[in-house]
This record gives sequence, structure tokens and C-alpha cells, in this order.
Amino acid sequence: MSLAIWHSAKIIVASVLLLSAAVSAAAQEFFNGKTVVVIVGTAAGGGFDTYSRMMARHLGKHLPGNPTIVVQNMPGAGQLIAANHLFNRSAPDGLTIGHFSGSVIFRHVLGDKGAMFDGRKFGWLGTPAPERHACVVTEKTGVKTLADWSASKRPLKFGALGPGNSTSAWPHLLKSTLGVPLSVIEGFKGTADVRLAAESGEVDGGCWGWDSIKVTWAKGLESGLVRPLIQTTLEPHPDLADVAVAIQYAKSKDDQALLRLAAQAYGPASIAYSLPPGMPKDRSQTLQTAFMATMKDADFLAEAKKANLVVSPLDGPTIEQTVAELYRAEPKLLERFRNIIEVSQPQR
Repeated sequence: MSLAIWHSAKIIVASVLLLSAAVSAAAQEFFNGKTVVVIVGTAAGGGFDTYSRMMARHLGKHLPGNPTIVVQNMPGAGQLIAANHLFNRSAPDGLTIGHFSGSVIFRHVLGDKGAMFDGRKFGWLGTPAPERHACVVTEKTGVKTLADWSASKRPLKFGALGPGNSTSAWPHLLKSTLGVPLSVIEGFKGTADVRLAAESGEVDGGCWGWDSIKVTWAKGLESGLVRPLIQTTLEPHPDLADVAVAIQYAKSKDDQALLRLAAQAYGPASIAYSLPPGMPKDRSQTLQTAFMATMKDADFLAEAKKANLVVSPLDGPTIEQTVAELYRAEPKLLERFRNIIEVSQPQR
């Protein structure tokens, strides 16, 4: 290397270091003394709320300036209220983070007019773990297996948050692809409310993330009140080796394709954390870095282990890619999906 090139390289490295220091100082100054609000699209007590409150106790120490992190629940319309709020009303300054199901983004892909956003324009921090869905019912139903369910003379009632949400979409999809008898009761503000309704006999069960169910409904599972009936993952969950996997019972290749798309729509991005559109890249990257550092934080992991919560994170760029792929789905498949999940069902 010539002396001139060596000097040029030193200047470039020095410039990069100075710029990095300037960005870090600016971030330090911005977040210092501020409060970052995490808007959770469900009511308190469910899996989304549990993850968010645990993350909020640790995220601040990984952000420059160590801001305070608080959680605000904004349930309603199957988490659509929170998503619309983040997109249209939250300033892109780094002080608001959204936490709503990735299935809400899929509602926009499907052309839902209530989804007043473009999912491709959200920023993404990442997810603590991809969602792996299952449907559970109470022992009062007398249904123990998929065969029992298929032969049931009474449709099972599943509690759900709202149209297009995974808690509603999965039952509709199972009814269409497997022919099982069921009805969907929508309008619950969160899965904690679905649990209470199932325990009181108002509904028979529900479909949402198994990793959340086994934590938030642990007592019901241990007592035998609640039992897993079917899982909607592409491969069996390690906990559910003896529970039917829906895609293996699909009647046709078209049905399999539908369930595979649903697994993509309601899996990787299901419990991701999002940012308002238009945020400066450097601030988004600061938040993304802090989020992933939190996912590796020893105190956070210890708390997650104690709470029996799964931590297997995916970063923001991975979630962004997953969302982009949903917008490229085959129109014919999307049309069938839309027709299935928009079937009118009873409201609570």
C-alpha cells in the first residue's frame, strides 16, 4: 500500500469514527430525560402485554440517555385501533413503539378498508419470538381430538378479537380447509378476556400463540380444564408432538397453500414491534440495536425464563422482508383467503 493510500484510509476511518460519535451524542441528547411509550394493541394480561411489560423493564438501559419506557394498552377492533394510531397519529421521533399482531398488516394486504395504513411503510424493531399458533378448548366440550371435533354435532365456539385478526382467521380457515364445525364469537379486547369467557362457558376456547397460552393459561392446562386440540404451524411444536397439525389434514393442495400463507402471515411478524413511518434511519437503527440488545440481556432472559416465555428473536430487517413477501402473494390465493375470513360471524 502506498503512503498516500494509507493516509487516505486513515482519514476515512477517522471520519467514520467522528460521524459515529456525533450520531451517538445526538441520540444521547435526544433520549435523555424522555419517555418512550409502547402501545400494545390488546388488553392487559395477555401474551402481547406480558412481553411488552417485561421488555419495558430492560429496553431503556440499552438506549442512549436511558429513557423511561412505559406501556399503554390500546385494545379494540382486533388490534386495528393501535395500528391505525401508530401509522397516522404517532410522531416518527422514536418515542412511540407499536406492538400489535402482524395479522393486522395482512388485513391491509387483503384490502380491508379499516386498515388505514400501508404495512410496507412501518419500521420494525424485531420480534422476541415467531408466533406458533394452536387452538385449545375446555374439557366441558368433551372434545379431545380432531376426530372428536369433526364428528361433533355442536359447533365449537371460539372467542376472537376481531375480523382478520389471527384469533378469528385461524378458526375460519380451519372450518374451510378441514370442514370442522365451529363458530367465531368476535369482539374480545384480548386473549385474557377469551380465557375468562372460556372458563365461564361463554365460549369453548380459542386460537392464538401456544407459547403464550402455556404461560398465561398454565393453571388451566395443569388442571386439565384446557386441552390443545390442533396446531396451525407447518411443523409440530416440540410441546405438542401428539396434537394434530392442520396442514397435514388439508383436503387439497389449494388448502395446503392457503394454510401455508396463513402460517407466514400470522407467524414470523405476529408479535413484532413496529415504528411509525417516516422515522429517520439513524434513530430507527438506534432502536433496532437497543431492541436486539435487550433480547440478549441477561436480566431480561432470566425474567423470561422465570415467566416461561420463549425468546428466539428475529431482527427488524427480517420482519420487514416477511411483510414485503406478504404483499407479493398470489392474487388468486389472497382472494380466497379474503372470502373465507370475511364471512359474517356472531359478535359478542
